[in-house]
Amino acid sequence: MTAIHEVTQAGLADRFGRVATDLRVSLTDRCNLRCTYCMPEEGLDWLAKPELLTDDEIVRLVSIAVTRLGVREIRFTGGEPLLRRGIVGIVDRTTALEPRPEVSLTTNGIGLARSAQALKDAGLDRVNVSLDTIRPDTFKQLTRRDRLNDVLAGLEAANQAGLTPVKVNAVLMRGLNDAEAPELLEFCLDHGYELRFIEQMPLDAQHGWDRATMVTADEILDRLADRFELTPADASTRGSAPAESFLVQGGPQTVGIIASVTRPFCGDCDRVRLTADGQVRDCLFARTESDLRTALRAGADDAELADRWRRAMLNKLPGHGINDPSFLQPTRPMSAIGG
Repeated sequence: MTAIHEVTQAGLADRFGRVATDLRVSLTDRCNLRCTYCMPEEGLDWLAKPELLTDDEIVRLVSIAVTRLGVREIRFTGGEPLLRRGIVGIVDRTTALEPRPEVSLTTNGIGLARSAQALKDAGLDRVNVSLDTIRPDTFKQLTRRDRLNDVLAGLEAANQAGLTPVKVNAVLMRGLNDAEAPELLEFCLDHGYELRFIEQMPLDAQHGWDRATMVTADEILDRLADRFELTPADASTRGSAPAESFLVQGGPQTVGIIASVTRPFCGDCDRVRLTADGQVRDCLFARTESDLRTALRAGADDAELADRWRRAMLNKLPGHGINDPSFLQPTRPMSAIGG
């Protein structure tokens, strides 16, 4: 069997034995917040509409991933994916695929109050909501917008619609909200949300990330330990999940820590990303991309697009390299990559 034929017959495998079964799909690079760790106050130069994949193009590529390439989980991201007008239809068509993938959404929560039930009716399984603080003043300082009440309403609507477990993602910034970790956890415990703290990663548009000022996983755990008893959950159930899970007060409720920088988990990575303009990214921190949009619009059939996607995975490196002195941030910021 030739090497070319081996690639054609494989799933989304890389050269290090990892197989991607979790696809993150960015629906837009636009966002209605201006979080300090993500983008400047004035925003960014958004992708022009002709560059963006259409709804039909997104669904076609997702279908190829699910039916031909073994993808089992789809996460729609942004930017802010709720800004995509066709999102409910995209979700509906994705959940109709066979085999049916698990479908989730990462959102800042603004707009979720009015769309949660429609998304649930379309088949969405659950949501991850970004929320770094429950203090209005801190929220406004971090996001440069006075929208905390909208986010809290979105969380409640998601919970009521059954988009559970509702997960909350939080980034701690030194001197801004790092002292608020215990109260954020208490809020999530009281409301039945699953909280996960994420170490700040070098994905800001300003390239201002500084490891020396990053709040580490160990620091987060120390802050939480001032108020809560934390014990490691059964590590055998983690699999490829990015979060280390800890039982709070003996359980059953938990808190997660995603320590991408200080405790990288690249060896177990099962994720691949599709940007809003149709580029495959084999790693969140990749410096290169593989273009599917051009071939798609030039008339490539599903088999060819699947083969191009498989070949893209062969470029994946063994790790993100953040801790290497030669590390360079990717050209795209997080909002243009998709989480």
